[in-house]
Amino acid sequence: MTILLVEDEASLASFIQKGVAAEGYDLKVAFDGVVGQRLFDQQPFDVVVLDVNLPGMNGFELCRYIKQHSPRQPVLLLTALDGLADKEAGFGAGADDYLTKPFEFRELLLRIRALARRSDAYKGQHAVLRVADLELDTDARTVTRAGLRIELTSREYSLLEYLMVNKGRTVSRIDIAEKVWDLHFDTNTNVIDVYVNFLRKKVDKGFGQKLLHTVVGAGYLMQG
Repeated sequence: MTILLVEDEASLASFIQKGVAAEGYDLKVAFDGVVGQRLFDQQPFDVVVLDVNLPGMNGFELCRYIKQHSPRQPVLLLTALDGLADKEAGFGAGADDYLTKPFEFRELLLRIRALARRSDAYKGQHAVLRVADLELDTDARTVTRAGLRIELTSREYSLLEYLMVNKGRTVSRIDIAEKVWDLHFDTNTNVIDVYVNFLRKKVDKGFGQKLLHTVVGAGYLMQG
């Protein structure tokens, strides 16, 4: 696995680098956003880990740049900013996950591995995912059904992409919590169900054929 870490605190970057090296992973470090952008442009990475308060270009700006140029690139924001508004800004910039400092290294490693597995699931997929007349363009990050544009939030888009990648297979709420939500997401809450309902209203409402199905006791199924 190749990882790009953009972190301006040298001691923390060294700690992370030693830890991932012990796992056999290759990690490249940039100490400011501009250098991080340059390294990202030079080679592909399985996962990108960004601090937010960076010199040159902050983590939100760099995240947006990365997602504009490589929408399927998994990005984890690693930051001391723990307010809800900060998390909203991070996910709004396109981040796939958000971990606050201080943190346990094992948790960081679990999150990196989860993002890498998610990235692997998308490798080999066509740029456009299709289920019946529903299309998701992973490069342009656009969604249409029967030629009509559907506007989605960042989280709705990630949820739909995961369901479409796994079309024809029932995915559990735990699958969604791990691959689309935070690893520590409380699956006893109904937030996943709420977002599935949001998505269902946007992709199925007004169409005769329903594509997003609930499999009672098992999860959700995207099938045409």
